[in-house]
Amino acid sequence: MAPRPRKNSERAQLNLFRALGGDFAPRDAQDLMAYPFFSLAKSPRIIPIDFQMNEITIRVEAVPEHGMATIWDADILIWAASQIVEARDAGLPTSRLMAATPYEILTFIGRGTGARDYERLRAALDRLQSTTVATSLRQIGKRRMHRFSWINEWAERTDANGKSDGIDLILPDWFYRAVLDDGLVLTIDPAYFELNGGLERWLYRLVRKHAGRQPTGWRFDLRHLYLKSGVLSSFRRFKFDLHDIVRRQALPGYRLRIEHRTFGREVLTFSRAKISTDNLCKSLWIRCGKPVDTVVLSGTGSDVPSGTAVTCYQEQKPPFLSLESDSSGTRNLESNLKESNSFLGGPNEHHWKAGKEKRRRAEPRNDAGKEGAP
Repeated sequence: MAPRPRKNSERAQLNLFRALGGDFAPRDAQDLMAYPFFSLAKSPRIIPIDFQMNEITIRVEAVPEHGMATIWDADILIWAASQIVEARDAGLPTSRLMAATPYEILTFIGRGTGARDYERLRAALDRLQSTTVATSLRQIGKRRMHRFSWINEWAERTDANGKSDGIDLILPDWFYRAVLDDGLVLTIDPAYFELNGGLERWLYRLVRKHAGRQPTGWRFDLRHLYLKSGVLSSFRRFKFDLHDIVRRQALPGYRLRIEHRTFGREVLTFSRAKISTDNLCKSLWIRCGKPVDTVVLSGTGSDVPSGTAVTCYQEQKPPFLSLESDSSGTRNLESNLKESNSFLGGPNEHHWKAGKEKRRRAEPRNDAGKEGAP
């Protein structure tokens, strides 16, 4: 009996994409910014993340040996998304099979390049590979689930002397397809990599996703934020940490505020902050020339020649820049998520509103001076 033909491995079916060099804007996948896919704790997490809202279901599971992939491990996926988008925009072929050196990955995500940093990178790759995700996000049909790991597999390359020569990794198709879709990738501030806390990193990504380029920002009920975070801590602890982030104004490019509403409800509002001209040019990833009295006309390309105005005025897509605003009621036109466009985002908001309206009709007519609906 003839032996069965051996099935080709996934690696053999993919073309190798070599990581690009140079400095370019970091990009993040919107789905990963809007939902709880990662542990926010620095200690190992084994307890699964179970999240369900409207038609979206997410379950993230970890193995005891490595623990769940963390929001710091997700920096590797940001690097991968940035590489894919940069290559695509340059007209270069891309692939789920990527090759890079640890140095290239670590320097892009703002890490050190010592021996300890290399070991942490390997541990992060292990967590990404061993963490499994099952989600209905971007699937046709409410009950259809897509199950994957953040990295299908990874391997170290070695030279003739047996020394590490780089890393090969294979991205899951679910992530790769999202990155190639323009509507599912956003540019993020490079200062994001300097954020140390898991909660503030998660909050920045959520704020960047929902506030987008809206001058009037966006807002979320604190209990709704607590559900979206997927944290294991109590709501009281979550609220304490959130208030501390607001007090420190820790998120680059955004202004945060806590508003107190009726019945003890609290709402986090956020809008884009004013920044200096120098930071404007850095954030838009353009080169500014020496200031003169003229202004660069609308439609100017990315490379602004020497002698242009300090404003660097262009018709580009500023990722997170605008004037401050105290208003937060505008719909989020950049978001592709239905649940993000509700008034406060809370899953039970309509029940709360109905109860308030019933109470208002029962009150005397001389209470017009009391606080109205938020």
